[in-house]
Amino acid sequence: MLNMIKYSKFLLQFVLFSPIFDSNVYLMDKLEFKKKLIRVCLTIQNKSVENLTSVMRDAQQSANDYGQPKDRYDSYRVQLLRKCDMFGSQLKKVYDEIKVLEKIEVSRTNNTVSFGAVVITDAQKIFVSIGIGKIDFQGEAFYAISTLVPFYKAMVGLKQGDVFDFRGKDITILELF
Repeated sequence: MLNMIKYSKFLLQFVLFSPIFDSNVYLMDKLEFKKKLIRVCLTIQNKSVENLTSVMRDAQQSANDYGQPKDRYDSYRVQLLRKCDMFGSQLKKVYDEIKVLEKIEVSRTNNTVSFGAVVITDAQKIFVSIGIGKIDFQGEAFYAISTLVPFYKAMVGLKQGDVFDFRGKDITILELF
């Protein structure tokens, strides 16, 4: 009973004093919030594109400056070219993730935990999209996770108010859109 009272007080404080989700939040506010969260994720990914492009260009320039292979077993030049290929694969992955972000439906809210949902639990705030990790957004810590992680799999299909178990801990979904 005491735990239920503590939980009720926590929930009341969350609803009344949360800077993001108060009782006056309308559907458009939630959709706008989701759009802004997507823009933050896109900004992070675009910075990754810039960094990877720059590193690839530097690796290619180093290989070109080194000149022609000195012999058949010139490992330094091969190493530089492999670096360039590795960064190219990472760049492709980032571009693929940008395409995934662009597929998120921003004109509707989610009623169940699924791709594109913003999920507020009593443990943390989650954005189901791509695996970026922790994002500081409007003074709050959000975690952008992919649909492949175990935490998502534990809560997929659940609704607001549902409780699920993750690694021996009961977690409640407080808000979902």
